[in-house]
Amino acid sequence: MSKTVTWVHVGDLHMDEADGLLSKTRLQATVAEINTWVGAAADFVFLPGDNANHATPAQYAHILEALEPLGLPWRAIAGDHDFEPGDLAHYEAAFPAANRPEVEVIAGHRCIFLDMISAGAGGPDFRLTMHHRNRLFEELARAEAERQTPIVFMHGYPGDLAADGDVIARTLADARVAFVDTGHTHYNELLNDGRVVYGATRSTGQIEEDDGQPGYAIVTVHDRVPSWRFKTLGSPWPFVQIVAPSDYRMVTRPADPQQVPRPGTVEIVAKVYGHTDQPASLRFADTEWAMTGPDEAGLVRVAVTLPAGLHRLTVACGTDQDSVSVLVRDVDDIPRRGVPVAPGRDIHSVGPWPEHGIAGTQLGPNKNGRRW
Repeated sequence: MSKTVTWVHVGDLHMDEADGLLSKTRLQATVAEINTWVGAAADFVFLPGDNANHATPAQYAHILEALEPLGLPWRAIAGDHDFEPGDLAHYEAAFPAANRPEVEVIAGHRCIFLDMISAGAGGPDFRLTMHHRNRLFEELARAEAERQTPIVFMHGYPGDLAADGDVIARTLADARVAFVDTGHTHYNELLNDGRVVYGATRSTGQIEEDDGQPGYAIVTVHDRVPSWRFKTLGSPWPFVQIVAPSDYRMVTRPADPQQVPRPGTVEIVAKVYGHTDQPASLRFADTEWAMTGPDEAGLVRVAVTLPAGLHRLTVACGTDQDSVSVLVRDVDDIPRRGVPVAPGRDIHSVGPWPEHGIAGTQLGPNKNGRRW
């Protein structure tokens, strides 16, 4: 049976009174939208750090007030702004331990939540604590032993670590981690270093790209295939996400037919959010196929015949659609892969992908944006 996990990534809040609690208003609207339209189609909501801009108890109180109506579980990790007092005492006092676990198994996926903040000196001095470094190795070994798919949540990329970034990135690659979800950048971005896909979602409170439009990412891992798509807050529903097979930009295991199918019959799987009765359909090569479902996991499916080559597939439902470009290869054409170069670093950005909400401008305080 296929295994699927979905979460909603709400980008760095940077909750602050100085901007009129802009993030609180946006978080409240996001919670209402998730409650109304997403519901049980997702497993949890993820906060990737930099939750309170100055880590004050009052700022955390505003976050908790906005999250209180949320119908889904939520999980959080710390960012450098949560460490502004020089420790995580206010963060840990505000967020219950159940909402900041170190590991959680969901639908056959071992979700590992890392602290890359408290061992550093603050600001951009990111370092894994020895506890979390050892815990990472231990949990990845457990995932392999129990045949679970590992997923990692951390505030920044391994390339942002001040020490041992390459070691951590290679560890994630060797363990066949399906996806690493991060914050920190303030902009939407996907990296693929040839072994692991990394995703970052724009900040909720400090946005420079896309005319400052807030939103959130919906991330799904289905049969070890990761998919990521950004939804602008307040945009229409339903919302469509193709979850298998992989878009060529997300391929990390070219020998896996779930990522790179063989010529012949290929099952296209998508997820439709929004409690809609409207049918979903697949469009390919000027032909349209009705999709069956949704099943108990909220998935719609259709099997089509695809020859070798690169094919653009579109799944539509109502006013929304999602498109991917799928590479189909015969088993004799699977390429050999060399040793990864600079794993876990943003030189491996997939670049602009407007259909999935990625502008590719890297407008944020860590790259080309202004100082916040």
